[in-house]
Amino acid sequence: MTFNATAYAATTTEGPLEPWTFERRDLRPDDVLVRVTFCGVCHTDLHSLHAPREDADDSSLVPGHEFVGEVVEVGPGVTGFAAGDPVAVGNIVDSCGVCAMCEAGQENCCLEFPTLTYGGTDRVDGSTTYGGYSSLYVVREAFCYHRPTDLDPAAVAPLMCAGVTVWEPLRAWEVGPGSQVGVVGLGGLGHLAVKFAAALGAEVTVFTRTAGKADDARALGADHVVVSTDDDAMAAVAGTLDLVVDCVPTTHPLEPYLASVRLDGTVVSLGDLGPINLQTMALLGRRRLSSSGSAGRPHTQEMLDFCGEHGIVADVEVLPSAQVMTALDRLERGDVRYRFSLDLSDLA
Repeated sequence: MTFNATAYAATTTEGPLEPWTFERRDLRPDDVLVRVTFCGVCHTDLHSLHAPREDADDSSLVPGHEFVGEVVEVGPGVTGFAAGDPVAVGNIVDSCGVCAMCEAGQENCCLEFPTLTYGGTDRVDGSTTYGGYSSLYVVREAFCYHRPTDLDPAAVAPLMCAGVTVWEPLRAWEVGPGSQVGVVGLGGLGHLAVKFAAALGAEVTVFTRTAGKADDARALGADHVVVSTDDDAMAAVAGTLDLVVDCVPTTHPLEPYLASVRLDGTVVSLGDLGPINLQTMALLGRRRLSSSGSAGRPHTQEMLDFCGEHGIVADVEVLPSAQVMTALDRLERGDVRYRFSLDLSDLA
């Protein structure tokens, strides 16, 4: 039995998202059927909507890869979830499960490439995946996560992409008490990086081009704020940090942030994953440049548990899903503080 779902879909790169009815697949033995309640709006959604879609059979795009909801039904082989359970789903919904990355709990780096929550290819039947701007979603149990029940679900949704993306490097570089952490950019990713690093016990420095963001940064947990266009302020912080989490989504010079880390310090670039033009001299002093994307299954559940223990959620503006184009237009203009979350109840 398939399941009728309603979603917001785009069929061209120029047209708006419009209501669309389609069928979710029948449950396989290890599948979970989720009623989606809130879905975050990510910059990736914008990029995907503007990208060409050449295959006419798969031309409809339903965005949304950070969402929460409740279990409606489970397949006969599911053991970890039952109807009514509160759950969360992130930006990958499957992987090969057998490569070195998957065996290391880094399914996000699957060597056969992970199955994306939308615009991906189902590993069983080859169909295109449709995302969380929809009333229902069918996902493998392994890629469905238990979410804390005492946190605002609308504010939990963005944790499943923005949150795990910054959590992964903080854990990989073992941030804790005594760590000196820098965060570049105070947007959807950056504001969560500040919250996480502070809760882990680090001393946090926020780099921003806008002096007016200093109060916001400190309210989120930052100990210091450095205006990156102030040469004297940048010189004062040079060689003092262990890890810099760079969340700026556009191309920008990395040398100033590499200069801010000490011997064996690392800059992790999360926002701009395109080509870079870097002076190798900037790496002298065993400074390192790395990157990261999303997170594997162990770190994802670990992040949700940590958020439940520490009361951490994204700062969101909630809009009814009928206003999805408003959210996307404002996101493209940078008019959001710090993440939109769509309320899907109007699709019920």
